[in-house]
Amino acid sequence: MMFICRHTRRLRHGAHALFVLVLLFACSCAVLAAEVSESLLWFEGGRPKVVAWQAVDILQEAAADGLAADDYDAAGLRNILTALEGGVSLPEADILALDATVTRAMRRYLADLHFGRIDPREVHNGFRVPRTNGFDPAAYLRTAVLAGRLRAAVVEAAPAQPFYSGLRRAMGRYRELASDPLRARLWDRPLPSLPGRKLEPGHAWSGSEMLARRLVALGDLPATTPLPQRYDGAVVQGVKAFQAHHGLVPDGVIGRDSLAQLEVSPALRVRQIGLNLERLRWTPLLQARRMIVVNVPEFVLRAYAWRDGAVEEKAQMKVIVGKALDTRTPIFSEDMRFIEFSPFWNVPPSIAQAETVPKLKREPAYFDEQGFEFVAGDGRVLKNLSNDNLDALQRGQLRIRQRPGPKNALGDIKFVFPNNDNIYLHHTPAPQLFARPRRDFSHGCIRVEAPVALAKFVLDAQPEWDEARIREAMVKGTSTTLRLREPLPVVIAYSTVVAKADGRVFFFPDIYGHDALLDEALKKRGPRKL
Repeated sequence: MMFICRHTRRLRHGAHALFVLVLLFACSCAVLAAEVSESLLWFEGGRPKVVAWQAVDILQEAAADGLAADDYDAAGLRNILTALEGGVSLPEADILALDATVTRAMRRYLADLHFGRIDPREVHNGFRVPRTNGFDPAAYLRTAVLAGRLRAAVVEAAPAQPFYSGLRRAMGRYRELASDPLRARLWDRPLPSLPGRKLEPGHAWSGSEMLARRLVALGDLPATTPLPQRYDGAVVQGVKAFQAHHGLVPDGVIGRDSLAQLEVSPALRVRQIGLNLERLRWTPLLQARRMIVVNVPEFVLRAYAWRDGAVEEKAQMKVIVGKALDTRTPIFSEDMRFIEFSPFWNVPPSIAQAETVPKLKREPAYFDEQGFEFVAGDGRVLKNLSNDNLDALQRGQLRIRQRPGPKNALGDIKFVFPNNDNIYLHHTPAPQLFARPRRDFSHGCIRVEAPVALAKFVLDAQPEWDEARIREAMVKGTSTTLRLREPLPVVIAYSTVVAKADGRVFFFPDIYGHDALLDEALKKRGPRKL
């Protein structure tokens, strides 16, 4: 800022008040030598070009993408442009430095918009950063400005996927709600305590009127609904609608979980959507012709394919993921390369030591009931249970596996995408668990509800594998491995907000605490200086 201080007395029109605003903007002359070789992008004749105002508008609208305008000193830049437009004069060298500052702000904005602000490895151990796609913010920015298409180029720099654009629209809706003083203040005080452990339809409750107002604000209840004195009628239907898009059983009964979701203010939803926009920037979705995406908090798998330039959802099914307490499913992406029909289950050493061996010592009959067998290092199969074999298993001299069959923990099919965590998709002999609303029951691998539908999608490029042949291989009882002709990307994603194409927005509990972790990382990072 010193370069402007030296010229205070040269300001025309006595614009001292405007110049005080200029003093608030931090700009270092140390970068001038490095930037001076660049021709001016934003100023001409000491005054801002139209594109400079466009840039400032874009930076001040950063919150629409869950970014922070303060990271780019958008307000400070606008104040300086206003001062210059109003008559403040600066020497050419200072205009060069100011031009370079606007460029740095826009470069940072484009990098944040395209790649994200946080290195994903800060919040996900072992996360593999996606391969670079060649996006160069500096070159991209200069080309866009010189071509006179800055706004269009910024839109194109955002992640090119329908998930992102849908979330961005949801962000606009909830920002509008959070900024409306009449509607936002409905969350200024909590709902009254429930009359018991849960509130069922037909009961009196002092919070019925406040609840109805919140549901109207959220769009789950028509604005013309009469305010009730009891919890019944239309308000119950509104609660069911609310529950349906908040990861809850839509039964109209308000218990602890429903009450907790009803207390989340629009401002907190804005923050939640922003966190998920940030995560989408480094989640490699829809970068291939066909792809499988598992959204862990939603407990749902979707299969996608591009068709005529648009993305089509080809399959959707429930899944069971790793337990939140101790065996969480990791977040990563890999290529599926094999399918195993009638697979063996090679019991991981950690499970064998902690669970299988103790149970076999307590209940020896469990060994034959479940179809277990030992395997030696040289491949020999030992089908008898003995203390010697159990001791050898614990010493690592043997391993234990479960033969194909109706009790096999993997069910009758396994989808393999080699990864460091040994995570895969598979069926299950306990399909009744899919009926539960929260489905984090596994040791980390992902159980799928509709394995045949998934296999048909995976084998689309191998038409000789029709449904009849798939089912036959699944029940054959002989383990068979099929290599895919085309590797198929699998993304294990984590999004606690999903925006549908029809405008509906769904929120899901942060079961692994990843939203909280990312939120903390962003807060610690704080506003950045240019």
